[in-house]
Amino acid sequence: MSKGKESKPHIGIFGRRNNGKSSFINAIAGQDIAIVSDVAGTTTDPVKKSMEISGIGPVVLVDTAGIDDEGDLGKKRIAKSLAALKNVDLAILIITGNTFGSFEDKLVEDFNDYGTPFIIIHNKSDISALDADFQLLLSQKFPGVPLLEFSAVFPVNRERIIHSMRTTIPPSAWKKSSLLGDLLSYGDLVLLITPIDIEAPEGRLILPQVQAIRDILDNDCVCVVVKEREVDSLIKVLHPRPALVVTDSQVFLKADASIPGDIPLTSFSIMLARHKGDFENYVKGTPKISELKDNDRILLLESCTHHVACDDIGRVKIPRWMNSFTGKKLEYDVVSGLNDLPRPINDYALVVQCGGCVITPKQIKGRLKPALDANVAVTNYGMAIAWMHGIFKRAVAPFLKVDASAEDYL
Repeated sequence: MSKGKESKPHIGIFGRRNNGKSSFINAIAGQDIAIVSDVAGTTTDPVKKSMEISGIGPVVLVDTAGIDDEGDLGKKRIAKSLAALKNVDLAILIITGNTFGSFEDKLVEDFNDYGTPFIIIHNKSDISALDADFQLLLSQKFPGVPLLEFSAVFPVNRERIIHSMRTTIPPSAWKKSSLLGDLLSYGDLVLLITPIDIEAPEGRLILPQVQAIRDILDNDCVCVVVKEREVDSLIKVLHPRPALVVTDSQVFLKADASIPGDIPLTSFSIMLARHKGDFENYVKGTPKISELKDNDRILLLESCTHHVACDDIGRVKIPRWMNSFTGKKLEYDVVSGLNDLPRPINDYALVVQCGGCVITPKQIKGRLKPALDANVAVTNYGMAIAWMHGIFKRAVAPFLKVDASAEDYL
């Protein structure tokens, strides 16, 4: 998985076969990035391509197969198109010939179900112009939804459409909010505990640690980085005392023992859970760990693909801790990236999501939505580890003053 590409805002292009979705992408991007053909169904699997939108920055355009595809293979293509929907921050619905029927109505239902804002583009207007009565009908049916005319042959509306994309896509998809800024004041000292073990990448820190360092500096605070073995000696002499300590979840017990109880303590994974995950539902779902029964199945969601170390956090350590904590015989599935699940979501008693440092908030929430809809409890790597180590309340406490609604579940 390309980390930079996946963390950009995603814009999905949806519609029927041969409505010019690929031609639209090429015209908007200003380059031939999607295959164009007069043969319906040319686009099969969703295709991603980056472009720059002024005022937002890099985005990823996702070209999808026609929603009216036919046959067994067509059904699989449609399923992949709909799967792409849960990961996009903005949907563009391409229509032609003043036609809006059951296929489009179903897509709009899916957009609304996933909370995805959308734009309607009447394409191929050089062949069939947008009818005034049809335009009025759609504006009444979908008030506030932009409806624009376009032709890849005469792309005179290109800038208007890009402007509409810029104003419709949620700011949360592209504005980088602070990880820790609302917990800190000018000049505060933040201590980061970062183990350097077999899972640490050679010659560098993992992405959440780098993101935390940059965020602390951006908030005009002081950042001190230390390995877990040096914490005890450092905390005795460190001045001023840390306003916050953020640790790798794997050394939670060591950090809890070393850091005085009056100093707020959390983990990089929980920091990301609040920043881009579903913090309230994580807090609500974490206690489910204590209710697991023999033969329950746990789904572990990794948002990136990486080399698996012998003591991998998601594949080895969390299952080991969970087995020991519950004393139950549990089953585990691990899914990397944004791959399909190996079985129906109802087969799982608990979903454990990683921090998600390389993907967007919408992708994480789209990933969790089927579980929440099915009343399957969800948690996060850091919260699960904190619960099993008996320090859950301390680990989430730093964020409760800014997310008070989660307190109801403690």
